Amino acid sequence: MGQKVNPIGLRLGIVKDWESRWFSKKEYAELLHEDIKIREEIKNKFHHAGIARVEIDRASDRAKITIHTARPGIIIGRKGAEIETLRKSLEAMTKKRIFININEIRKPDLVAQFVAENVAAQLLRRISFRRALKKSVQTTLKMGGQGIRISCKGRLAGAEMARSEWSREGRVPLHTLRANIDFGFAVAHTKYGAIGIKVWIFLGEVFTQKGVAQNTVEAEA
Repeated sequence: MGQKVNPIGLRLGIVKDWESRWFSKKEYAELLHEDIKIREEIKNKFHHAGIARVEIDRASDRAKITIHTARPGIIIGRKGAEIETLRKSLEAMTKKRIFININEIRKPDLVAQFVAENVAAQLLRRISFRRALKKSVQTTLKMGGQGIRISCKGRLAGAEMARSEWSREGRVPLHTLRANIDFGFAVAHTKYGAIGIKVWIFLGEVFTQKGVAQNTVEAEA
């Protein structure tokens, strides 16, 4: 039937952890929308910094934000000017004390979100989608990924009719819950229309609770 489940959401509490960690009964909706706005603000301000994910930890009137990025220098700025500006804008928006941590991703080619955004950037530069997919697959496997699948949907190469193309190498066991699979999604807004890119990367299997933390940050080691 083509019913798909987000591979990260399926593995929450098993081999994946939540990106927002807080609890509230009365203010749940308000805090949820605040999280969405925080992530949108960071993504829009540093769309070229290779941000993989943004984690938010809340405690009463404080929030600790951890940004996982491939280019930390862009976010920090000269003498920390950029990160200080970001902190002040988020505090003005949320009316809470904000603490920002930057976590550098040392192997960005093993992060699905980064790979998806990289393919989208290549499509915007009018590079052939087949070439972009093939190059991304080869780079990820070379960096140590055990399997990768990339799917593109839309008016590829400016065709009149939209279609779907995909490329896969190695193993991508979506039904195995202990499999550490990273998922990323990006949209390339070309002159022909929007092209969606989905990326699944298999980073290995996790067997122990201790292994969860080790394998989850494998791409950052």
